[in-house]
Amino acid sequence: MRQVHTLDRVVIRFAGDSGDGMQLTGDRFTADSATFGNDISTLPNFPAEIRAPQGTLPGVSSFQLHFANYDIMTPGDRPDVLVAMNPAALKANLEDLPRGGLLIVDTADFTKRNLAKVGYEASPLEDGSLADYQLHALDLTGMTVEAVKEFGLSRKDASRAKNMFALGLLSWLYGRPTEGTLNFLSTKFANKPAIRDANLTAFKTGFAFGETTEVFAVTYEVPPAPMPAGTYRQISGNVALAYGLVAGARKANLPMFLGAYPITPASDVLHELSKYKRFGVTTFQAEDEIAGVGAALGASFAGHLGVTTTSGPGVALKAETIGLAVMTELPLVICDIQRAGPSTGMPTKTEQADLLQVMYGRNGEAPVPVLAAQTPSDCFDTAIEAIRIAVKYRTPVFLLSDGYIANGAEPWEVPDLSAIPPIDPEFATEPNATDKAGKDVFLPYKRDPETLARPWAIPGTAGLQHRIGGIEKARDTGAVSYDPANHDEMVRTRQAKIDGIVRDIPDVVVDDPDAGEGFGASVLVLGWGSTYGPITAAVRRVRKSGRRIAQTHVRHLNPFPANLGEVLRRYERVIVPEMNLGQLAMMLRAKYLVDVHSYSRVRGLPISLSELAADLEAEIDSIEGVPA
Repeated sequence: MRQVHTLDRVVIRFAGDSGDGMQLTGDRFTADSATFGNDISTLPNFPAEIRAPQGTLPGVSSFQLHFANYDIMTPGDRPDVLVAMNPAALKANLEDLPRGGLLIVDTADFTKRNLAKVGYEASPLEDGSLADYQLHALDLTGMTVEAVKEFGLSRKDASRAKNMFALGLLSWLYGRPTEGTLNFLSTKFANKPAIRDANLTAFKTGFAFGETTEVFAVTYEVPPAPMPAGTYRQISGNVALAYGLVAGARKANLPMFLGAYPITPASDVLHELSKYKRFGVTTFQAEDEIAGVGAALGASFAGHLGVTTTSGPGVALKAETIGLAVMTELPLVICDIQRAGPSTGMPTKTEQADLLQVMYGRNGEAPVPVLAAQTPSDCFDTAIEAIRIAVKYRTPVFLLSDGYIANGAEPWEVPDLSAIPPIDPEFATEPNATDKAGKDVFLPYKRDPETLARPWAIPGTAGLQHRIGGIEKARDTGAVSYDPANHDEMVRTRQAKIDGIVRDIPDVVVDDPDAGEGFGASVLVLGWGSTYGPITAAVRRVRKSGRRIAQTHVRHLNPFPANLGEVLRRYERVIVPEMNLGQLAMMLRAKYLVDVHSYSRVRGLPISLSELAADLEAEIDSIEGVPA
């Protein structure tokens, strides 16, 4: 009888060549774990090249999954289990596997030539260098080819099903349900019966191999996580962003127009939104970034909700048109799914280094609201919030995500759409003033006294003809004006409009458990965007050590919440972890004159929760005089 060990959490990393299907394998294991009821968090990691050289370190693709029986915040720093499909995958990922970790290796590609490609002088499977791990060296490829030979595939095509053999084996080892993957494969390859049957057979054979072999003396189970009652699904950040944009447009009763140019890691939003023509969504794949945002702004002028999606390099190209949106004061949502830079940088790696660009990267005084999503599922709510601000205040709005959020997945409770408040575009339908002769006229820049937003008039509305363009506007009339006093007034008015959005922004809430009893923390950790997960997990670990620490997270980066300055001044030390060289920290120091400490990591990967926790503990100890 095999032993069954019950675990609270497991981190598994599938790694192989970029053509080995590791992303699909990880995604299916994730979906099955979500169906089982575990909390999940994922980290896909793949090369920027469409097909990097086979068997080389730059060509390694991996998918890391953290699943647990409790609320988890990150995909984990290090895997408990590593599945390596070739020597390159082993070498690229072995350093992350702790001693004693479970290591499953496909032996098929451990030839002298492939070993030499990655700098192995001898096979690590035979030289004793893996003695500290629970090594299972299995010919996954050979067993797959043998299992599917009845379908008449070439050896090359047959071997492509080895990822499904590995998935079946891991599904058995961790007690995952199989119905979801079987149905997925049957549907995905319905038009290719031989490929369908080969993948189904490989998956079933991998599962059966686990049941019948004596290689594994122990199996594992991770019970479901307790969650509030509701309907849940697995969702990635890009899909949640697309859903949020559609929901926000519907709540505003506006047709949505997406003008976009494909760019990693934003392209999936374009792909997803292209499916929703039935919801009033028009998608336009433009010839370049400038055309994409120009078309989106034109759609807003025509009374649609204009949206454009991009990443950092695209933001740079869109800057002039975003400035035009500031001048014309039209709603526009710009979704920046950030990646590592500068220039082309590392297109498939994550970073948070576009903050200063979206804040200040336009000519002249061109203030724009900036929001940042904190998790994959939070992209849904942040998109609706961005649309609400854009429509109410007649302004372009930046929504920041990043590659970690965009490609990562987690459970999402499907919301009650009827509970989301409507968004009223309040189109102008009639003249709003009279001229000296007493005739009704339309003044396109006569502002709402509360929001300072100008009227939004759909072209062709009788009596509401007006001039629009990028040259400075005269107050109220919108006529071309070079008057110095008018320019000063309009610049200040546009800034005041953005500053006034603070009325709609909730105060930041600080998680400081002992503050109410007079024993508040001396250290506050403040984050934005995707640092939410690592910060929250690190703070939990620090508190378990008996230390006091406070945490807060900021969604609105321009304008800041009204109480943020008071919160910052309440703590002896404020630490801001970011995947950049301290951009938010610099903004906070400049605005509030508080000695904010930057914690920077720019490695193309999420901030390590264990590293952050250790550094926070050291910081607290130094403040409280605890010897190192």
